[in-house]
Amino acid sequence: MKTSLVTSLFIVSTTLCSFSTSAALTPFQEKVLKVMEMEHRTDADKLRDANRAPYQALAFFGLEQDMKVIEFAPGNGWYTKILAPLLKDDGELYLAYKKEWLEGMNDLLAKDVMSKAKKLPIELDWNPEARSYKLGTVDFGMTDADMMLSIREYHNFNLEDKTKLNKATFEALKPGGLYVIVDHTRRHMMPETVEMRRREDPVDVILEVQAAGFVLEKSSNMFYRPDDELRYEVGRKTVTGNTDRFTLVFKKPN
Repeated sequence: MKTSLVTSLFIVSTTLCSFSTSAALTPFQEKVLKVMEMEHRTDADKLRDANRAPYQALAFFGLEQDMKVIEFAPGNGWYTKILAPLLKDDGELYLAYKKEWLEGMNDLLAKDVMSKAKKLPIELDWNPEARSYKLGTVDFGMTDADMMLSIREYHNFNLEDKTKLNKATFEALKPGGLYVIVDHTRRHMMPETVEMRRREDPVDVILEVQAAGFVLEKSSNMFYRPDDELRYEVGRKTVTGNTDRFTLVFKKPN
């Protein structure tokens, strides 16, 4: 049975203790909620809504419907399915991913509501031994983007490639453009281990992104999870779907 709009709002609002159920929704948030109910989103997509709270997260990121947005490494398109309809009329959405992986999204992008999303192939590959991505030469081919979104992907790179990604992002954004990073939290100063490979120390992330020229604009505790002990791999059953995540919004100086 498909979840109704009212039920989705109830689940999301009651799950996230940082959000007041009495707070009035903005017109943008109401638009996001309507997109969340569209038929191109599967029931599996909707089951993640309460945990990911896109109507709250996208508003905090500073997303507006007339923006030129790059979504970095969109995976199976969970966020893409929300971003594309939101930006279809007045904005632009570019999906930065390996060419072959973008082709795997063809059926999704053929849907009318998704049709304005543009593929942006980049040199990207997966290293199964290191269990991490490997970036080649990175050029997003623009200098006037309003926003770059990196949602739970930053942890997939070593420091060399993070530096490369942050530099390319700085070059792709216009002055005042926003760079958004959301990722699974690692305890500050905890060393890199196999168990921690998909977690990031937010202090390190801030320093790395600032080194590329960005200024930290704001952060949020909307994905704070007090019962995540910050010591288990995020794929473990005990934490999957309930990881503590940090949310950082950086700005390219004017």
